[in-house]
Amino acid sequence: MSKTNRPDVVELRIPFRDVDMNGQMFLASYISYAESVLAGFWSLRPDMEDEPVYTPAKVSCILHRPLHYHEAVTFTAAVDKIGVRSIGFLIAAEIDDERAAEVEITWQARSRDDGSPVALPEETRDWLYGFLD
Repeated sequence: MSKTNRPDVVELRIPFRDVDMNGQMFLASYISYAESVLAGFWSLRPDMEDEPVYTPAKVSCILHRPLHYHEAVTFTAAVDKIGVRSIGFLIAAEIDDERAAEVEITWQARSRDDGSPVALPEETRDWLYGFLD
């Protein structure tokens, strides 16, 4: 993967390992790349003591058109929804100005002690609002 200057954006060419016998990218690869872009974005959040653990609650992928071997694509992460206990992200896969796919990922904040759902910390919530799409 080729990183850009922005942590929420990754540009790459679809490698052969990520395509099926028809030359179309595997669905799992869309999700894998989206999670990688999201991890880069998430690494910039403010440091906190007693931060909750964030676990995936929902992952879905919407294909507008399949990506193919060796196409240049840009994955961009954005904050889509901010709930009381969850965060929704939308990671877009685009070729030039055409949206090829969208991966929706929802994380839920959980207590480090017992794993029960907890409210998002105010500092994290404030930081996320700066990226709300």
